[in-house]
Amino acid sequence: MAYLNFNADNCKNCYKCLRACPVKAITVIDERARIDDRLCILCGHCVDSCRFNAKEVAGSIDQVKKLLKSGNVVASVAPAFVAGFDTSFAAFKDALLKLGFSDAEETAVGADAVTAEYDKLLKSGQYKNLIASACPALVRLIQLYYPAALKYLAPVDSPMVAHAKILKNADRKRKVVFIGPCIAKKREADDSGVVDGVLTFEEMQTMFADAGITFDAAADETGMVNRARYYPINRGIIKSFYEFAPNYEYISVDGVERSKEVLSNIDDLSGMFIEMHACEFSCINGPCALNKDKGGFIKATERVRGYAKTGSKPFAHAPATEIKADYKPLRDIRVIPPEYEIRRILEATGKHTPADELNCGACGYPTCRDKAIAVYNGMAQLEMCVPFMRQRAESMSYDIIQSSPNGILAVDGDCRIIEINDTAKAILGIADKRPKGELLDKYFNPADFYIALMEHKEVDRRRQLIDKTGRWVELTVKPIASQNIAFAIFTDITDEIESNEKLDKLKNDTLSTTDRVIENQMRVVQEIASLLGETAAETKIALIKLKNTIAADKDDRHDA
Repeated sequence: MAYLNFNADNCKNCYKCLRACPVKAITVIDERARIDDRLCILCGHCVDSCRFNAKEVAGSIDQVKKLLKSGNVVASVAPAFVAGFDTSFAAFKDALLKLGFSDAEETAVGADAVTAEYDKLLKSGQYKNLIASACPALVRLIQLYYPAALKYLAPVDSPMVAHAKILKNADRKRKVVFIGPCIAKKREADDSGVVDGVLTFEEMQTMFADAGITFDAAADETGMVNRARYYPINRGIIKSFYEFAPNYEYISVDGVERSKEVLSNIDDLSGMFIEMHACEFSCINGPCALNKDKGGFIKATERVRGYAKTGSKPFAHAPATEIKADYKPLRDIRVIPPEYEIRRILEATGKHTPADELNCGACGYPTCRDKAIAVYNGMAQLEMCVPFMRQRAESMSYDIIQSSPNGILAVDGDCRIIEINDTAKAILGIADKRPKGELLDKYFNPADFYIALMEHKEVDRRRQLIDKTGRWVELTVKPIASQNIAFAIFTDITDEIESNEKLDKLKNDTLSTTDRVIENQMRVVQEIASLLGETAAETKIALIKLKNTIAADKDDRHDA
């Protein structure tokens, strides 16, 4: 069963949940982070860290409503309720009865019995160190990742399970629903076989609101509580002891990271009773606690301490109830690959030597080697290495920009140069090797850039002369409003213009030559025509004379 839901559409590929996860129980597939239930301890850190609501606690409201219809459902209420709901238990119980619960008791009843078992184990002297087993997230952390420390884990049920056993020992037909701030309790309830449902405080608040139920004023209880009400605060388990066993130090450790540190070195400790909590500041700061922003853990601690002081009589519980537990080791499915595989994966992201391993943590893993191991196990992708991807993108961008035949120039909102290629430097006559960071007006009139930045529109110049170099360009300036930058493309059209000018000169020269040729031809024609005219006249006269002579000769022969 999945206890945390994942919404792929909301996941923004930021790896924030992976950075928050103390056991890296998150697999990144297709650039989306998913929780691996086999490795998750349900500490809830990923839920708290995700501001996009890509991860949420699986709801149990419908399940509990079905139970309520069957009747005879008892609520086991964690003492941390007073920190979120800020009311007395009597008023809270009345509200639960209105909702359909047949009865309600404090989980502190079970906590009192658990403390009694801890006390027996300590006084037996058989434990070098003893770890409290009240936090299911910490229990699973030990089972999965520190199985060698299981010998120190108290073989005792949590207060929730102990209370459910006590309730069902008195009436086997009862259904028990636990109400608290913890996600891990949902899985613990399913594994226990005695807890029938779990509601977080957030779900409880929703049910009250949907039913229009508010808390009635109720007098504080007296003579009904015990020190077990301290359980949800730091040193709360320790404060629940009525006396301390000799030869043991009683210490409290909160937060998974600090707990991991203790578990890693616990064999070096001796004579310690260790109260451990997955949540910093204990259960009052659980992932589903209410009103964290109203006074924080200090205010919540104050409320629980005040609540615990409203009485002193211990709870009565069935002494014959068996609340012992047997915690077995669980297997971490991940494997450590051979060194050559780790090196192969590291080199695929540009890490050829230890000096290349930045260990920046941007991918969510503390070291590059940890991330490489995750890649080998199919839980991470090579592309999650932010510095490598940035370097590759910058390299590709640089190569593309530098290989462009056009001049490319980008400026920020202040018109300072943030990128420029060699072609643009040549066009603008920039001799500085590193013009980045310089104001553009040092090299070029930035008017078009300011227009693009301020008016968020593209500016096109069909033909512009760069005075310094004598180059002619077509200029296009485009704004990128989302980043408050503008980039320009300079297309060098000098050769084209020079070619056109040469062509125009050639045309003009050709036209001039043509005019001269035509003029000369006309003159020649005219001269030829004049000469032809004179020649024709002379020829005509000669022919007439010849004709007359022939005719006269003919007449003379005829007369003779």
